[in-house]
Amino acid sequence: MRMNAYELSKIYKQKIKAYHDKKLQKQNFQPGQQVLLFNSKLRLHPRKLKSKWLGSFVIKEVRPHGAVELVDPTTGTSEKRWVLNGQRLKICNGGQLEKLTSVVYLNDP
Repeated sequence: MRMNAYELSKIYKQKIKAYHDKKLQKQNFQPGQQVLLFNSKLRLHPRKLKSKWLGSFVIKEVRPHGAVELVDPTTGTSEKRWVLNGQRLKICNGGQLEKLTSVVYLNDP
C-alpha cells in the first residue's frame, strides 16, 4: 500500500510539472531591445495605482541560462549596468509615452 502511494505521488508530481512547464513562456531577448524591470520590493502597504514595472532599460548582453545584462540609458556617459534574471523582465512595446493633460472649466447654470 505504501509503494502504491509513492507511485501515485510520483505520477501526480509529473503531471503538475508538465502543466507548469506548459504555462511558462520562453522569452528570447536580443541586445539593444528595450525592456521593463519588475519591482520586486516587498512593501508593508503597497500602493494600488503605482506600477510594478520600472523601465525602460536597454539590453546590453544576453548571457547563458537566462541571465541578462541591462544598461540604464538615462545615465548618459557613465553607464550603470545590472545582471538580472530574464524572468524579471518583459519587452517594452513602444517608446516614450507623452503625458497629456486636459483642463475642463465648468460654468454654473
